[in-house]
Amino acid sequence: MELLNYAFMQRALLAAVLVGITAPAVGIYLVQRRQALMGDGIGHVAMTGVGLGFLLSTSPVWMATAVAIVGAVIMELIRWYGKTRGDIALAMLFYGGMAGGVMFINLAPGGSNANLQSYLFGSLSTVSEEDVSAICLLAAFVVLVTVGLRRQLFAVSQDEEFARVTGLPVRALNLLTAVTAAVTVTVAMRVVGLLLVSALMVVPVAAAQQLTRSFAATFAVSVAIGIAVTLGGTVTSYYQDVPPGATIVLLTIGVFIALTILATPLARRRARAAAAAEAAGDPAECSVPAQSVAKT
Repeated sequence: MELLNYAFMQRALLAAVLVGITAPAVGIYLVQRRQALMGDGIGHVAMTGVGLGFLLSTSPVWMATAVAIVGAVIMELIRWYGKTRGDIALAMLFYGGMAGGVMFINLAPGGSNANLQSYLFGSLSTVSEEDVSAICLLAAFVVLVTVGLRRQLFAVSQDEEFARVTGLPVRALNLLTAVTAAVTVTVAMRVVGLLLVSALMVVPVAAAQQLTRSFAATFAVSVAIGIAVTLGGTVTSYYQDVPPGATIVLLTIGVFIALTILATPLARRRARAAAAAEAAGDPAECSVPAQSVAKT
């Protein structure tokens, strides 16, 4: 392929694959926790880190990672202790993050809002070798956490009280989920952009849920969708000269709509079959086989 002859496209495609893996891998836990918009809030806070990176002449990716992690921890603490004033505190945190990013980048030598644009909506041509190295390290951390601790994270996401009774460190795992989400936002910002990354964390999971019934299957399908749409959006962006972040998000929404249309008749047939089996008193549908009980 022609685009593989260019070093910047090789870097962009590698970053796209890593984003396609990490965003849904974290997003599935956020969806289970009913915190689908958490990625959007972290993206707002990470803008301050990008601005500080330009102001201090350091890597915007690493600075955004540090600030996003701090912001995610504060968000989690507000969720624990904020109570009635929590929503106001979160709003100030989000909007303060946006304002800080704009202010710092304009105070930076030679800085302007144009520098912030590629971080807000993604940019293929500006993904540097340093960015790719940072993205690879951060993506490795995200995969290690989301796959290695999947049972514990799933248990906490489903029912915190039950997880606490079983002896799991609920607060530590919640903080780890928040930190992992923050890292994922900074992994994705060079490809999708800070303002659109939340869609890539949530929509592939919602699309996968149209076809799957188990957590493992939803995890696998959502990651597959993530890789497909990020690669598809990146290639389309190159050939059609359109914004990569917007293209990826629109493709993701298109996949969700297509799978919803496909899954609707399947769900109806399954419901009719289950109702018919229950009416007929089918023991295979209404009881658990003794062999299964023995294995359990």
